[in-house]
Amino acid sequence: MNRRRFFGFLQKEFRHIFRDRRTMLILFGMPIVQILLFGFAITNEIKNVNVAVLDMAHDDVSRDITNRILSSEYFHLYQNLQSEKEIETAFKSGKVKEVIVFENNLAKNIYSKNIGNIQIISDATDPNTANTIVAYTRAILLNYQQELNKGTKPPAIIQTEVRMWFNEELKGVYLFVPGVMTIIMMLVSAMMTSISLAREKETGTLEALMVSPLKSWQVILGKVIPYLVLSFSITLVTLGLSMFVFHVPIRGNIFLLLGEVLLFVITALSFGILISSIAPNQMAAMLISMMGLMLPTIILSGYIFPIDNMPVPLQVISNIIPARWFISMLRDIMLKGAGWSVVWKDTCVLAFMAVVFLFLASRRFKMKLR
Repeated sequence: MNRRRFFGFLQKEFRHIFRDRRTMLILFGMPIVQILLFGFAITNEIKNVNVAVLDMAHDDVSRDITNRILSSEYFHLYQNLQSEKEIETAFKSGKVKEVIVFENNLAKNIYSKNIGNIQIISDATDPNTANTIVAYTRAILLNYQQELNKGTKPPAIIQTEVRMWFNEELKGVYLFVPGVMTIIMMLVSAMMTSISLAREKETGTLEALMVSPLKSWQVILGKVIPYLVLSFSITLVTLGLSMFVFHVPIRGNIFLLLGEVLLFVITALSFGILISSIAPNQMAAMLISMMGLMLPTIILSGYIFPIDNMPVPLQVISNIIPARWFISMLRDIMLKGAGWSVVWKDTCVLAFMAVVFLFLASRRFKMKLR
């Protein structure tokens, strides 16, 4: 009799779980999403890396090496440079990850002196990716050298000089500081705002405020401004720590950087307001924030894993992640010294996102009040 009651109770619990869509989403949805994201995003391989070539030799050897590098699946020719002055501009554009420089008279030096020099310059704002790109390039050059020396004595040597641009010491903190700043700002701005407004809705105080003499936009603005001030203040603290403790440089215009920080905070706050307009309570707001903010920010923003190495569908999805555009701007301004001419597109994308989030959130609040 007790056994039958127990199995009846067990059956009831299973039915209760299966009927709760939110529980099922947490139990099955999150693990599936996580394994797919981590499985596709976490990779040390590189593919279709944009490279620029400065060929001062224009001989058979330089052309042969260039063809071998570009015929692999790892590299794609983005630009042929005409002078060394164009190297920094190519890197600051954010499109080129490596520049290969062939010396004058490369073929002549190899055949007459048995030695040739090739310079490999890599964008080291992401030191892990930079090391991988250089290793792949060196492997191709070594393979070419071995084929060149078949039946040849004395053997010819192709010397490679490696230079890491923007981060010569390959400090990992240069990679992580922009990402950590972004995560902190997302947590304080978006998640805390969404939970705060959801709590007001859950307790009924938000509706009471909405029917007060204050206009609805004034109520929302009054709830949001404190988080705007706090987020911006925390950002100033993290910037100070990165500069004076970890010695991360700010090579670009500090006022441009602070302007972009303010824009991102507004975008994150707008997203938090949108979440609060959708979520019925604090728990739902926290779950939506975790799934809609934390995982995408860490995985699909380029913070740790290069976006160019991801499958095309994930690259497309990353375009709707605000952190993707902000981290790119942080690295460009702080580490590369880029100006408005480089970051204006990312700025326009963030501004557009902020307007869309605010518009959707205001529509949702108005519909609920009606």
